[in-house]
Amino acid sequence: MTNSNSMLSARSISKSFGDVHALVDVSLDIPAGQSVSIMGPSGSGKSTLLHCLAGILKPDRGDISLGGDPVSLSSDAARSRLRLDRMGFVFQDGQLLPELPAVENVALPLLLQGRSRTEAFGRATEWLGRLGLAGLERRRPGQLSGGQAHRVAIARALVGSPAVVLADEPTGALDQATGAEVMRVLTAAAKGVGASLVVVTHDAKVAAWCERHIEIVDGQVLTDFARIAAA
Repeated sequence: MTNSNSMLSARSISKSFGDVHALVDVSLDIPAGQSVSIMGPSGSGKSTLLHCLAGILKPDRGDISLGGDPVSLSSDAARSRLRLDRMGFVFQDGQLLPELPAVENVALPLLLQGRSRTEAFGRATEWLGRLGLAGLERRRPGQLSGGQAHRVAIARALVGSPAVVLADEPTGALDQATGAEVMRVLTAAAKGVGASLVVVTHDAKVAAWCERHIEIVDGQVLTDFARIAAA
């Protein structure tokens, strides 16, 4: 599926690890503000695709761009800066720093960008409030429920106003009800700031929260279609 107003694009990307062809000539375009699920069996290449889109891995062939700017052709330092400035990430286990309170976890990307502590903590506090965590700013991850901790991770992903949010099995460590709530918050928050959202998942119920579904099998796109997201 292509779109002339694409925010995140991949053009004929391939990636191998030895004799294993993880991605084979994959092309896709993700418009600004669209939520996309990427599904596939274990070893299908879906996580490799996510890591290439994020600039964590460089494809062996093909090009990736974000808002028209090259990702795959950039240096390691440039890709790291691109991830910091224009991407947000949500991981299965949250990857919050356990020794820091929620507000500092959320403020961290802004501090790494060089923002002042006043601005970083102010925006972090605002985002925690927007996600229903007002009053919990000083709690550390171990003092939060699983759902609350994932909301902190979502706030951290969005605090820098990213162009795209990349989520790798964001509900994998949660029960079904909490996972559904996390996806409701994640999709609504990303749409609220106009960020594209890419979710890698093995769970069809998680995928159903997204507007578009891509299935990867043996490193190739098998299906790619728009769907009605869950209400």
